[in-house]
Amino acid sequence: MKSPGNRWLVVAGALIIQLCLGAIYSWSVFVNPLKEVFFYTTTQTQIIFSLALATFALTMIFAGRLQDKKGPRIVATLGGIVLGAGYLLASFTGGSFPLIALTVGVIGGAGIGLSYVCPIAACVKWFPDKRGMVTGLAVAGFGAGAWIFAKIASSFIDAYGLLTSFQYLGVIFMVLVVVGAQLLRNPPAGWKPTGWEPPESKSEGSFVEDFEWRDMIKLKQFWMLWFMFVSGAAAGLLVIGILKPYGVHSGLSAAAAANAVGVLALFNGAGRIIWGTASDKIGRKNAMTLMFLLQGVMMLALINMGSTEMTLSIAAAWVGFNFGGNLALFPSTTADFFGTKNVGINYGLMFTAYGVAGIAGPILAGNVFDITGSYMWAFIPSGVACLIAAGISLGLKSPQQVCNTIHGAR
Repeated sequence: MKSPGNRWLVVAGALIIQLCLGAIYSWSVFVNPLKEVFFYTTTQTQIIFSLALATFALTMIFAGRLQDKKGPRIVATLGGIVLGAGYLLASFTGGSFPLIALTVGVIGGAGIGLSYVCPIAACVKWFPDKRGMVTGLAVAGFGAGAWIFAKIASSFIDAYGLLTSFQYLGVIFMVLVVVGAQLLRNPPAGWKPTGWEPPESKSEGSFVEDFEWRDMIKLKQFWMLWFMFVSGAAAGLLVIGILKPYGVHSGLSAAAAANAVGVLALFNGAGRIIWGTASDKIGRKNAMTLMFLLQGVMMLALINMGSTEMTLSIAAAWVGFNFGGNLALFPSTTADFFGTKNVGINYGLMFTAYGVAGIAGPILAGNVFDITGSYMWAFIPSGVACLIAAGISLGLKSPQQVCNTIHGAR
């Protein structure tokens, strides 16, 4: 069966969408303006960020199921409209904390959640031969979007003020996400790339049974992956939420600290592609073990790396690179372990780990700083959790590998 069109157009649509959705990762550029203009506490700024992330993750459950039934184009289009509307409404709030939490946090987060799963689900179906690489590429735009929109949002805030910036961003998000959504589609049933055959049962990527979500959540592999995802995502989101203020608190200029935000965003995008591609070659398990080990070490080292632009940029690059890997490895591993037929709802449920991390990481950082005046006691537990996740990854086996082991023992 031939492909009806160029499958790389789906990747192009995915990148356009993800560039806009990734703007949420530039949140730290809004932190000081909210504190200075509207007198928010650090915790309040992180509550908005956490609300956006948690709503994003919860909405993905509904969005994943809907796109499995209706296809990715309709759901992603709806997401673009909702995301844009959230930011447009924020421009009329007068800076009210509850209203910005509602508009940017809840409505904007829902828009991200509706759109995010659609390009991922479409791409893993179009590229069974390059699942890790294309998943990383599809979500790389999310990381790159943070770098682009950190600069755009900062320039808008400087030129027009905070509330007008929300208005301009809302229009940009709505237009671009809706345009990108029109490029998404699913392949015909049974389609596969010319000359490609599914691998025999020689790796964790060979598992082909399509689990329903009710069966998936009964498996220990789901919960092992879920805890690992919480640990890795919490570390990254913690740093993303406070990177600029952490640099300023450590003695850097606002410009130098903002540069680190851009560095993190670039390496976040690069990490998605590189970790995804590497996992196709060395296996998801080996890639995740190494990724969590590296991230755990850096979270512990980060305590002493905020005082110079060079060390903060190195830390930002390291954290961003490994954090980005989570967003490439977990969707591809979900497809590997539990099949692609229901990958929308299945990854939506897996992604609830990201929602938990989005609450735990940023709010932990905000509370720790408000109470102690330091971020140290946020970095340490996050680093330990990543090291534990690396240990869990060492013992990870797919459902297919478990079945093969049991049958071989008989």
